[in-house]
Amino acid sequence: MTTHKRLIKVCGMRHEANIRAVEALGIDMMGFIFWPGSSRCVSSPPAYLPERCRRVGVFVDEDADRVRRIADACALDCVQLHGRETPDYCARLSAYTVIKAFSIATAADLPQTDAYADVASYFLFDTKGRSAGGNGTKFDWEVLQAYTGSTPFLLSGGIGPDDAAAVSAFSHPRCVGIDINSRFELRPGLKDTAAIAAFIDRLAHASR
Repeated sequence: MTTHKRLIKVCGMRHEANIRAVEALGIDMMGFIFWPGSSRCVSSPPAYLPERCRRVGVFVDEDADRVRRIADACALDCVQLHGRETPDYCARLSAYTVIKAFSIATAADLPQTDAYADVASYFLFDTKGRSAGGNGTKFDWEVLQAYTGSTPFLLSGGIGPDDAAAVSAFSHPRCVGIDINSRFELRPGLKDTAAIAAFIDRLAHASR
């Protein structure tokens, strides 16, 4: 069982009061989705952006110049790339911390990460689904034991309020955090702050 504190990223934020409330929980990263195909898309920068956690912009096969414009307008710390972006594309965004997302079903999906080892600061392993993200379902995390790369990763994909013990029990030397989204929502883009607070508390107790 792991005992160190893992990063907690809350993704799919939209509303000012909700952003402030979730930020106050002491999370490490907050994600804003700029992909029009998402029900959590923010078409323009929110009225308030967090100041006490890292700001992450989520993009899917977006024009790199538009990514830069949004990143600069929102003072993003990280860009999360959730599509079929190439290593060369990722390298063009090296001014920001790059999080490259991969859809995972089996260990056979892991070798695709090799080409990105030098251009991404983090990987994010998500569930394969019809959407580029936010599918709300898990994959078998144990397939990640086949990952032997050096790039640290965030665990994502259907993590919900009842998963604190399972998250704490999952052990991999490169797993540095988790990403939560749809299963902590009252509706798309509006997070249940109380549920996130309770989850963080259970996670802390389970990790002792």
